[in-house]
Amino acid sequence: MTEDISEEEFEDIQTIQVDPGQALIRIDKFLMDRLAQVSRNKIQEGIRDQKILVNGESTKSNYKVRPGDEITIITRVNEGYDGIVIPEDIPLDIRYEDEHLLVVHKPAGIVVHPGYGNYRGTLVNALAYHLYQQELPVLDGNDPDRPGLVHRLDKDTSGLLVIAKNKTVLQELASQFHDHKPERRYLAIVWGSPDPDKGTIDKAITRHPRNRLLFTTVDENAPLEGRRAVTHYRVLKDLYYVSLVECRLETGRTHQIRVHMESIGHPVFNDNRYGGDRIRKGTVFSRYKQFVENCFTICNRQALHAQSLSFVHPVTGEKMTFTSELPEDMQTVLERWERYVQDRTGKDAELQN
Repeated sequence: MTEDISEEEFEDIQTIQVDPGQALIRIDKFLMDRLAQVSRNKIQEGIRDQKILVNGESTKSNYKVRPGDEITIITRVNEGYDGIVIPEDIPLDIRYEDEHLLVVHKPAGIVVHPGYGNYRGTLVNALAYHLYQQELPVLDGNDPDRPGLVHRLDKDTSGLLVIAKNKTVLQELASQFHDHKPERRYLAIVWGSPDPDKGTIDKAITRHPRNRLLFTTVDENAPLEGRRAVTHYRVLKDLYYVSLVECRLETGRTHQIRVHMESIGHPVFNDNRYGGDRIRKGTVFSRYKQFVENCFTICNRQALHAQSLSFVHPVTGEKMTFTSELPEDMQTVLERWERYVQDRTGKDAELQN
């Protein structure tokens, strides 16, 4: 989801799935064979700093990996990277452009900016090519590989982003985002039917204390400290098993919508970090399971889309609003659920007669 760049602790994540036939071997030795030009001391340091996890938990250097283990390596985006953005001829879906800024639609699966393991093929690489004769500005305190960015989207979230072309516009847009002035609306397919069907989730968010890959909400009386996060939601389509929900962001915390919807028992459909990638409502029958698995295959990412973005143009003073159509994968999944519900309703009516 969208985050305020000035507020985010930028880290990138690499995941290694241990093969089913893997023999027991110390994790530091196992990783030495798979991470090029990384010393054993560096690996052991990462384990001590809880930057290398096994199945989401911290580990020790003498831990012996087992078949099926998921090893996660958390790295700062600029670690081992010189920060030079290489222009690449990657198609851009530009929805608006003038001499000051542009608005682009990012498809799911595209990383916004270069980082560990993703130095090429990002949206920023495409922007560098599109604006080849123009050097995009960077916010003070940010790394040079995030030129023009005021906010961002997760890799598997689709939708709209605004890019600044000069420092004045970048700073003004950053100020607007800091003051929560831009209107950002998302569409999400979530499990179940939120009740009430319209409301506000006002829960602080912090990094999960046991799993650094996740974020979690913080109760008022909890010892953890979080940052205030506010999401306004309303149900647009209730299909009993799943719902299409519009979420309006008041703040822009990491994974905010995903964490907030999970916190009220309605995780985003097929969100593999927050429990949406398993059946959360419905029967245990094999036909239903197969139907859900087919939907997961069609939309093989969290079903979250940044649909609309409104902000005041820093130069003209005009309020600008942009909207983006629901992506095909989410649209197809919704249509399948609608047919499923209709078929079930029809069969139930026949039984009653």
